[in-house]
Amino acid sequence: MKRTHHSFLITLCLMLILQACGHGDTDKNNGKETTSADGPEAFLLSPDSLSSTIRIPGELRAYQEVDLYAKVNSFIKTLKVDIGSEVKTGQLLAVLEAPEINSQLAAAESRLKSREALYISSKATYNRLLETSKTPGTVSRNDLDIAFAQQESDLAQLEAARANHREIIVNRDYLQIKAPFDGVITARNVSPGAYVGPSGRGSEQPIFTLREQKNLRLVVNVPEGYISYLSPQSTISFTVKSLPNLHFEAKVSRLAGALDNRLRSQRSEMDVENHGNLLLPGMVAEVSIPVKSRPGSFVVPSSAVLNSTEGMYVVKLTDGKIIWVPVAVGGNGNGKTEVFGELHQKDTLILRASEEFRNQADVEGNPVIK
Repeated sequence: MKRTHHSFLITLCLMLILQACGHGDTDKNNGKETTSADGPEAFLLSPDSLSSTIRIPGELRAYQEVDLYAKVNSFIKTLKVDIGSEVKTGQLLAVLEAPEINSQLAAAESRLKSREALYISSKATYNRLLETSKTPGTVSRNDLDIAFAQQESDLAQLEAARANHREIIVNRDYLQIKAPFDGVITARNVSPGAYVGPSGRGSEQPIFTLREQKNLRLVVNVPEGYISYLSPQSTISFTVKSLPNLHFEAKVSRLAGALDNRLRSQRSEMDVENHGNLLLPGMVAEVSIPVKSRPGSFVVPSSAVLNSTEGMYVVKLTDGKIIWVPVAVGGNGNGKTEVFGELHQKDTLILRASEEFRNQADVEGNPVIK
């Protein structure tokens, strides 16, 4: 029994000694791990480029679009085209009728002939008096002046009659509606027999709506923060919901050069060649605009940008101190952000910035450069 008790005591002592040694090693190891992880994760600022895209909705519109109305009060006599008809420049689209115009034209022609006869008579009278006046004492100067004034008056009346005649002919020509450019009829709002004209009931809607569809305009309102990424002749790509597997390209053709007062965006237009008429006016497009870093900027991980209540900052480590450097943020993508500020190449920045790193505080431990 004594031997057994003695062996048990020896075994217990050995276990206590080993356990104490194990705790000491663990404390040492923990101490080493804590020491090696004291410093924050950081990185050295180096040249980099931002290559991503931003997606903005746009709208496809007809390159040219016009609503065709009747110029004179009339009735629809014949419609030559309908919705979906492809027309050429100068093609006859509709014929109108207005019987009173024919009566006005006949009256104008009658007045014109009457004025021509009066002018011919007064001109002949003046010429005879002028010839007779060459013999002294035959015609007084006053009679000659009166004849000349009558001739000029009849000439003026003749010119007025001619102008009135031309006006009625022009109005008669308005009874034919013709296509001003090549395009497609996309709306027809009247039927034969309908009353149309510049005023009155039935004139609110156009007779036809004509749109050019072989060429389209892609209209995009680019937000203020991204307008520097677009310039004339820049190439963009876009897709439409009805053709999700197709990607289209277009070049920037026109920039407004000013911001919309309501949206604070710049209207930008791209000319699109509509091969095969796959695209239709009114479609909503998703436009992809390439975003590249700009001169004077640096590209940093997005986690390095601190968005505080005081503004945007990156946290810089200098001579053992934490410095908040104010920055302006540009584009972003793929986990990176473009920043502008008082930064220089090889500056040490904290990788995961947060307000726990107080401005002007001392750096705890050695930073771990990633």
